[in-house]
Amino acid sequence: MINKLKLRLQQPLPGQDAQYLMAPVDRERFDPEVLKVKNYRPSAVMIVFCEDAQGDLFIPLIERMAYNGVHSAQIALPGGKFEDTDVNLEQTAIRECFEEIGLKDIEVIGQLTQLYIPVSGFLVQPFVGICPVADPAMINQQREVKAIVKLKLGTLMSNDSIKKGIIETAQKMQINTSYFEVETYKVWGATAMMLSELKEVLRSIG
Repeated sequence: MINKLKLRLQQPLPGQDAQYLMAPVDRERFDPEVLKVKNYRPSAVMIVFCEDAQGDLFIPLIERMAYNGVHSAQIALPGGKFEDTDVNLEQTAIRECFEEIGLKDIEVIGQLTQLYIPVSGFLVQPFVGICPVADPAMINQQREVKAIVKLKLGTLMSNDSIKKGIIETAQKMQINTSYFEVETYKVWGATAMMLSELKEVLRSIG
């Protein structure tokens, strides 16, 4: 599956059509051409396939700590903003993955479609990688990460994990959206949109 995925990621991606399958109801689409001249904050996340002790694939997510910010307490992919010390956005994703969950053994095999997050001004580049180490040890960064959540591949690919409803944010805003139900967590917003494109890519390779 990984070999097929690597080849598929070199081909045209499903893009916004796949992302918006899991978007909030009132989320507007953004023209990529407009973003080229718009002020934004470059950032990157890592979608890394890991193998657990039973040999099943999963993708590590993080539960963010509660803080005074728009992404407080949300479920996210490991990642963050581009720093001046980063060579490129791929290095940003790798660095942030290590800082947030302690995972450094990553082979990057491709990337997905960029996604603009208007509420925070981030333009996020999702990278896809694999961890060559079976059942890798992970440790959450105590200041920013409350918990590490393992999204099983089977859960991602099952339509039963997709729900619709009202999400209340830390700022008490109510968002009408689709979301992935992962254990006791609701994965929504930009994270769900990026995972939605990954899901469509995986479906296309059977």
